[in-house]
Amino acid sequence: MSTLEIKDLHVSIDTEQGEKEILKGVTLTIKTGETHAIMGPNGSGKSTLAATIAGHPRYNVTSGTITLDGEDVLEMSVDERAKAGLFLAMQYPVEVPGVTMTNFLRTAKTAIDGEAPKLRTWTKDVKEAMSKLKIDADFAGRNVNEGFSGGEKKRVEILQLELFKPKFAVLDETDSGLDVDALKVVSEGVNRAQEENEMGTLLITHYTRILRYIKPEFVHVFVDGRVAEQGGPELADRLEEEGYDRYLNVKA
Repeated sequence: MSTLEIKDLHVSIDTEQGEKEILKGVTLTIKTGETHAIMGPNGSGKSTLAATIAGHPRYNVTSGTITLDGEDVLEMSVDERAKAGLFLAMQYPVEVPGVTMTNFLRTAKTAIDGEAPKLRTWTKDVKEAMSKLKIDADFAGRNVNEGFSGGEKKRVEILQLELFKPKFAVLDETDSGLDVDALKVVSEGVNRAQEENEMGTLLITHYTRILRYIKPEFVHVFVDGRVAEQGGPELADRLEEEGYDRYLNVKA
């Protein structure tokens, strides 16, 4: 079992008005095999947490720690974090002109594992994963995300998740922009990765609809850069009924 531990994390960004603190003391522990949902209103710091775990240079950690099995994640480069077993499914996946899906996936897998996968086995694995995610086989020869719809980009993110087999996946609003059918397909992919690889999942979302398909054991409510409340799946049900007003009213 592996553990991703976040302790008293404070994160800021540089703005024209000066440094602005976004995360104000976040503490969270995730173990492999667990699913944690992070919910909260816009601007509460959810995506900032995801980007900080992944190593985005815009976010400045002013205090606190992130460790993976006791190793200091904040001292790792972005590629070292990926090799250590961290994966980020981005809210807005970027296009990579001139790089085909086939080349990207195999190059990334080689970099993460330290050796190239056997071509015959790898080709079979890619085809099977694409089929399960209902990604057309022609996409393998297309440039990464170039001309893809929003739903297609999200499916490709989960394709990477299934092929790279990380210890921990941070899914930053993977459900945004998906219709019901695409949401089911994407959720099934995440569930497969969890079952096959004992992956830990940190699922960031505004809405509870994805939680009908990916069942969290733990729910954390973010408000103003802090964890305002924690609980089990029943907390998500309450949020669907009541919304976030009561947290915002307390803050006000």
